[in-house]
Amino acid sequence: MTVLLWISGLSLLCWLWLACCHGLFWRTDQRLPPHPAPARWPSVAVLVPARDEAEVLPVSLPSLLAQDYPGEARVVLVDDHSTDGTGALAAELGRAGGLPLTVTTPPPLPPGWTGKLWALRHGVAAVGEEAEYLLLTDADIAHRPGSLTALVAAAEANGLDLVSQMARLRVATRWERLIVPAFVYFFAQLYPFRRSNRPGARTAAAAGGCSLVRRTALERAGGVAAVRGAVIDDVSIARAVKRTGGRTWLGLAEQVDSVRPYPGLGQLWRMVSRSAYAQLRHSPLLLTGTVLGLALVYLVPPAAVAAGLLAGSPRVLLPGAAAWALMAGTYLPMVRYYRQPAGAALLLPFTAGLYLLMTVDSAVQHWRGQGAAWKGRTYPQPD
Repeated sequence: MTVLLWISGLSLLCWLWLACCHGLFWRTDQRLPPHPAPARWPSVAVLVPARDEAEVLPVSLPSLLAQDYPGEARVVLVDDHSTDGTGALAAELGRAGGLPLTVTTPPPLPPGWTGKLWALRHGVAAVGEEAEYLLLTDADIAHRPGSLTALVAAAEANGLDLVSQMARLRVATRWERLIVPAFVYFFAQLYPFRRSNRPGARTAAAAGGCSLVRRTALERAGGVAAVRGAVIDDVSIARAVKRTGGRTWLGLAEQVDSVRPYPGLGQLWRMVSRSAYAQLRHSPLLLTGTVLGLALVYLVPPAAVAAGLLAGSPRVLLPGAAAWALMAGTYLPMVRYYRQPAGAALLLPFTAGLYLLMTVDSAVQHWRGQGAAWKGRTYPQPD
């Protein structure tokens, strides 16, 4: 019990530091900055890489084509060698009107590239210099009316080179409600939005589902080719832009939603595990530290509470309960952002345990040569 007392006290100290000194990562107030209309609306090209997306395209693509942007805008969907008729479906949807749509297919995927980034490179080349901004958005992302206008206005009004919004993911099923809010919470813990948005800070991050980037800033950063092998491409692009003097901004979305369903635990597990070990730079040392850290921060508090109750030891129970309360308190804003009941914040230790197992599984799949698998492709560790 003495050992558990010290460990639970250490966990409480970790939560005090996380809550007060880690960029206020748990706050959900980073929303699109003020965006008065610019004097001139710059031209925009919307790039949509799509591989076997026929299921979600009828919901997402019309929302892009229907954007009432005051300036010149077009949509380029890059059909990444789909086998489900994605390209033909996109062309059919484009005939309904709205923004001009181009459907194109890139050459076969060369070694050293991930499929999404190869498709984006092809889209950027197809646009050329006719667009001042590029909106990089996934095929499962639906944009509400005015989304494109607000993104461009925010970039122009605040002198930003990259404006990214974390799309609101679907939380329709029981597993989605349990896993999805924690996914965004953990992302913000890795990359505190406030810190990422601070000019000069080393932290830089973006959300690949919705990133508006100034074309000249992307070129200055070396273009898409500079990050061609990255599995976590959104963060890599943000780092490249910020490293070359660009200003980046990341926040939570109010007009951007993911329509991709993850109805069961298996689909959510694959979503997390396919990139978790890449996030750890394929390092066994970082994996070990992450597993121990997750256990100390998220699993020790409820274990201390249970042990304290069973042994009748308030000295063990109280620091564990205080750490659990801090944990739930920092998670509550994200739970409310996803419109879930406040009591769901108390389940974070269980969800964190699942994420721990997903992270270990991601490493195991990598060691088996099956890591970073997506849409029939498996990507090795980049050089």
